[in-house]
Amino acid sequence: MHRASLACSSDPVFLSPSSPRLPLSLPLQHQLPRSLPASLGVQLLSTSPQIYRRAVSLLHSSATQEIVETSTSGLDFVDVGYIYSVHGLQGEISVKPSTDFPELRFTTPGTRWLRQQALGRETIREVKLIDGREHPGQKSWILTFEGIDTVEQARPLVGSTLLAREGDRPELEDGEFYTRDLVGMRVVMKETGELVGTVVNVFNSGANDLLHVMCYSSVNVVEGSEEASSSASDASGRLVWIPFVEEIVPIVDMNGREMQITPPKGLLELNLRTDERSKKERRQLEWKERKKFQKRLIAAKKKLREMEQQHVFHGFRFGEKYQMSLLANHIVGINSKLLQQALQNIEIPSKRWNATELMNATKAELMISSLKISGEGSLGPCAHAKKVGTNSSLQKKGNHLVSEGKKAMVLVVHNCEEGNECDPHSVVSESTANKSLALLQTLLSDNQRFVKIENRASMPLVLVLPALEMQMLEKLFLDNDHFAFDSKKVWFLEEEKLPIVSRSPTEQNKFKILMKSPWEILQAPVGSGGVFSLLSSHNIIKNLDELGVEYIQICTANPRNAIGNSMFLGFVKSCGADIGFQISEYAKHSEERFNTMLSMNVMKKLTNHINKLEFYATPKLNSHVEKVDKEFIDVIPAAPNSYELRSSIYSCLNACSLDKVCVMEITE
Repeated sequence: MHRASLACSSDPVFLSPSSPRLPLSLPLQHQLPRSLPASLGVQLLSTSPQIYRRAVSLLHSSATQEIVETSTSGLDFVDVGYIYSVHGLQGEISVKPSTDFPELRFTTPGTRWLRQQALGRETIREVKLIDGREHPGQKSWILTFEGIDTVEQARPLVGSTLLAREGDRPELEDGEFYTRDLVGMRVVMKETGELVGTVVNVFNSGANDLLHVMCYSSVNVVEGSEEASSSASDASGRLVWIPFVEEIVPIVDMNGREMQITPPKGLLELNLRTDERSKKERRQLEWKERKKFQKRLIAAKKKLREMEQQHVFHGFRFGEKYQMSLLANHIVGINSKLLQQALQNIEIPSKRWNATELMNATKAELMISSLKISGEGSLGPCAHAKKVGTNSSLQKKGNHLVSEGKKAMVLVVHNCEEGNECDPHSVVSESTANKSLALLQTLLSDNQRFVKIENRASMPLVLVLPALEMQMLEKLFLDNDHFAFDSKKVWFLEEEKLPIVSRSPTEQNKFKILMKSPWEILQAPVGSGGVFSLLSSHNIIKNLDELGVEYIQICTANPRNAIGNSMFLGFVKSCGADIGFQISEYAKHSEERFNTMLSMNVMKKLTNHINKLEFYATPKLNSHVEKVDKEFIDVIPAAPNSYELRSSIYSCLNACSLDKVCVMEITE
């Protein structure tokens, strides 16, 4: 069964374009779920009834994604799909499902209903389903209705919502619940029976489902508060997010309309809204946030028009509000400056740096210095003096800089398993995310190969990772007391992405952004070079500079990468280098396994002048949709038809001369 996903065009749970977006670079103790509004006074769209399955664990969840089945307000219907195009010439139509039971809804002949908007009025008409089949690889279904036999008859149905009777809802298995049944339930502490509040909504964050709970004014979630009151009239309007997983919500009593929770220490305080402003003041703030979003949307659309990408806006002309909201957020999320830079780079061939080219330059003695170290076992911060040998002075210098807070670390979390090649383009499943986070936990818990525990509080930490892993990583840090890091110096950034483009067959230098659906832009990760753009757009470098940081280490989060190597920092400092690379056999053949050290001066240059980054285009085969004769059609290519725009960490070498670069080579 699938859980609702914000990346799915058929998902009705989505913030409106007016909802403020949460900054991606908030310190850990202030960070809420990424897709939630910054002001918790903003209400989500109605989402009842939906189906949710409690995940077994945030970090080791076996639950798969769910797609929501939403009731039409005031009517005895549920939305089961959205008609987005005509298929073929026989009057068949293509439907994006919004139900957990597509086989039941789309293959069983019988009566269905269509909700349509005409002249500002909503109408519902009855239709008879004759047949239906899944569209392979498209996450859509192809349906045949009685009396609809031609393209001309089918076209007026595009934009309609397919409905079924709510009374036909299937029975759910144990551990599955409809949202309508969860909303309004009391939430109490299992151990004490203390009343926490009432569930007012259920939201899917991608990794797990979240209960939106309105607390009572005297709930003991903040130190010094009074005993809880059992009166619903004491509701304070304070809203908290509680992960709907079995470890935190072990008991759901549907008959008693009560759920018991066992939240880990600090969970309720983490996301409790302590804003004591009046309702009027909060509404004014929300209005300002909506205006701010609209300005950003207008500016983003202007940029796309300048790039002749107006086709991206077609989805605004039809569809549900949540779908148009999804498109608005996708448009605002495009880094147009970086996209333009990437497209220009494609047309300007240049030498592309990688580990092999770097080693060739080292052999040619073009670098300021190089150093060979035998075995990674001698590189940890706690390595014995005998293993370190004559380089002990470098290690001492590095340890001193770390203890003085002169180094910050940027950890890039990849979706690959130990010993396997990383595929940055692979779809991130929840199980894959769990494995990569388990690997990260192993690294952070290793005092021998990672930064020493006593030095972590003084070292700022930035983590770059896929969106799916954001919530799980936050809980991982919370459960482990932030692994001894200062939570005020920890940032989480979602990996940089750019739209996937195709080249015009008639104009060599013209590209077109591809659409996953009428309301979703097809995107792919930029790669390790995207870190510089992220640090720039979130003002991280300025924050680190104010903290007195002199060097920034950017590396892959993997225990085999020897990223706790204080000797590496001491070596870069002793050479007076602006850029240092640590190269090992493990990392030689992959651009997504790296360990580099950059001075604050060169980092400022890179983040202030993104044009120093070099991009390359990777030909890929990508299915997408295109608008043809006023309808969207599915395009399923048989050969590579598009380009994914990539940038490597090695492009930082364009920011300084080679006599300011040093290399530490680790041999087996």
